[in-house]
Amino acid sequence: MAQNNIVSIPAGGGEAGLNRYLAEIKKFPILSPEEEYMLAKAWREHGDTEAAARLVNSHLRLVAKIAMGYRGYGLPVSELISEGNIGLMQGVKKFEPDRGFRLATYAMWWIRASIQEFILRSWSLVKMGTTAAQKKLFFNLRRMKNQIEAFEEGDLKPQDVAKIATDLGVTEEEVVSMNRRMAMGGDTSLNVSLKGDEGGENQWQDFLVDSGPLQDERLAEDQESRVRHELLMTALETLNEREKHILTERRLADEPKTLEELSQVYGVSRERIRQIEVRAFEKLQAVLIRLAGEKRLLPAA
Repeated sequence: MAQNNIVSIPAGGGEAGLNRYLAEIKKFPILSPEEEYMLAKAWREHGDTEAAARLVNSHLRLVAKIAMGYRGYGLPVSELISEGNIGLMQGVKKFEPDRGFRLATYAMWWIRASIQEFILRSWSLVKMGTTAAQKKLFFNLRRMKNQIEAFEEGDLKPQDVAKIATDLGVTEEEVVSMNRRMAMGGDTSLNVSLKGDEGGENQWQDFLVDSGPLQDERLAEDQESRVRHELLMTALETLNEREKHILTERRLADEPKTLEELSQVYGVSRERIRQIEVRAFEKLQAVLIRLAGEKRLLPAA
């Protein structure tokens, strides 16, 4: 994707450069659903780099907003935004407009993933793995400690370790290890006074931003989730009872059934169950794509 038409943060501009950048990106209008769809089609089907640049520029404010939520990791905001912009461009590159969902909802995942990977690379003292659970622990430990008021430096209390481990789905050993590593990397108590604040009225926690989703993002994600659920339920009704049951048990259940289990229920071979599952999934996918396209054309509520 060509980047010559995409606004970038001035190198070495410091705070002034960042402020100029934030003011500049506010000038780009927010695209209507119809404009976004046509631009995305132009890029996806014809490789129109001008259309891609318009899509990126119109979502730079979203990147900046998300990047601000990661200021508590001691990295320059300009660098967080730059990494988020890379994620945004990846999101635009892979965006499929015919799915019926807005680019912002899709791109949020790419933006957050790019910023989080950058933070993990930058924290050289945190030699952690790449599992989802470990990343979740790294990016939520501060927030969890804040919630349970575990501000003291040093090791966490056993009851605090147990609660964090349970809530985040990791072991207690991982919580203890991560807390120590982050402390080595400059982590400090959130309720200590800022340096240079003689009155002691301002604390670190006053300037940290919640890294959780913003309210408008949460509402958008909830709305998209409801729409996807409604589309899925409607699409499932187009299958016959056997197809619906097999597909539900194989792909939608919390504990999927095996081909052997279902073959015994219907008195057919495992291969026959697999064939029915594949055919039902293909039918469901085709109906979902059609319904998503129709949903996009509905007037906004």
